[in-house]
Amino acid sequence: MSPEEQKLIMGLVFVPGQGRTRTLDEVLAHFGESDGGALALRLLRDAMERRDADDVGMALILRASAGASVEEFMEPLTELFPAEWHRGHEEIVSMLGRLRSPKTVPTLALATHWVPECLDWDENRALAVKAIWALGAVPGPEAREVLEGLRDDENEIIRENALRQLARRGEL
Repeated sequence: MSPEEQKLIMGLVFVPGQGRTRTLDEVLAHFGESDGGALALRLLRDAMERRDADDVGMALILRASAGASVEEFMEPLTELFPAEWHRGHEEIVSMLGRLRSPKTVPTLALATHWVPECLDWDENRALAVKAIWALGAVPGPEAREVLEGLRDDENEIIRENALRQLARRGEL
């Protein structure tokens, strides 16, 4: 994606006091597309193939602006999550969490323990906490088993959040 195309997509982001500088229709017209979700998915897959973290961000901005269903993005997002070359790990966990799907459990479980290099500084383990809360919203035994496995974790933050989610689910 060219810098001009990135700037065009960034114009979809609401900036307080300024608003948005571009419309979805303008972005779609530039790319010669009529479906924002399909364009975002194509741009995401292209960015993944090229390992371009900035373009991953642009594709996710476009997905949100187009109101595209996260479900359509589940497969590439679960594939993208463990890659070290991008910085969207927390956003991916948040999006997968909105699905509340048992299919997301393996990725969310990974997110409870794996700390990507770009988040190594975070002693509060925000990525793990987001994953645990997402697991708490996923119905079924797969998510419950992961949460139960975290009850005795050595990390207090992980342990406490897992216990909260189990209690919220009525499974303590």
